[in-house]
Amino acid sequence: MSKLILIDGNAIIHRAFHALPPFKTSTGELVNAVYGFASILLSILNKEQPDHIAVTFDMKGPTFRHLEYKEYKATRMKAPDELYAQIPRIRDVVRAFKIPIYEKEGYEADDVLGTLARQAEQADVYTYIVTGDMDTMQLVTEKVRILANTQKFSEQMVYDIDKVISRFGLQPSQIIDMKGLQGDNSDNIKGVPGIGPKTARTLLQKYGTLENIYKNLEEITGGVHDKLAAHKEDAFQSKRLATIITEVPGITLDLPACKTHDYDEATLRGIFEQLEFKTLLNRLNTFHKISSEKKALEDNKQESLF
Repeated sequence: MSKLILIDGNAIIHRAFHALPPFKTSTGELVNAVYGFASILLSILNKEQPDHIAVTFDMKGPTFRHLEYKEYKATRMKAPDELYAQIPRIRDVVRAFKIPIYEKEGYEADDVLGTLARQAEQADVYTYIVTGDMDTMQLVTEKVRILANTQKFSEQMVYDIDKVISRFGLQPSQIIDMKGLQGDNSDNIKGVPGIGPKTARTLLQKYGTLENIYKNLEEITGGVHDKLAAHKEDAFQSKRLATIITEVPGITLDLPACKTHDYDEATLRGIFEQLEFKTLLNRLNTFHKISSEKKALEDNKQESLF
């Protein structure tokens, strides 16, 4: 089975911007996010050697979640302008690597990732989602895994079904039920006030889903019962807000277009030279050699079939 890498562009941009010092070019342009993004992309291509690859980005403007709940993500601090100013450069890097970009107005990158991952699964393709967003754990299946950020800048930890269960005590599909109960401060999702991770996990381990918890509400006693009864609407709205959409209209995975290609060498080198990425230029030489050797092996393999 072939391997598809899906990169959560915004998550990697934010990680690079906040993890690296604010270094600039000799002309004064801040480029730490561009450098970090390109570094992680090179590491992924070199280590994972995917058959297919694509990048998703969030788009400006409200999503359907904001339309349902105007306080959605309202407590988040706006990213600094210095980060946003680097995004056009990052998109140029992605295009120079000949990697397609998927995005959809009114939806988050997570929804686009979820849609692409499910379509890849149906096409019998293994998918690895590179992100720092733990919400994507709900997408994990036998054929979909998460490559989550670790403390080491360019390294990711693989989350499969067993790893999700080990960390959360729940199946991947129950992550949205957990959010419905305990909420999510980072997204300003309320959940049920007074229900924390331990209680949410205990309830879901017994009842399976939020719906089943409320079907059996009379079995639950004490303060937990009262909190659940008083905040049923909040719980179900929180679950809806936390659920990643896997059927975004207009998003169709084009596997041939996502096939890993040799990069546009002249354009990419030009970008790295202009931004004074000397270390990345050296890594690019190594990467190009590895890519060329891999292509030669694949060509020899194809020839041997005839």
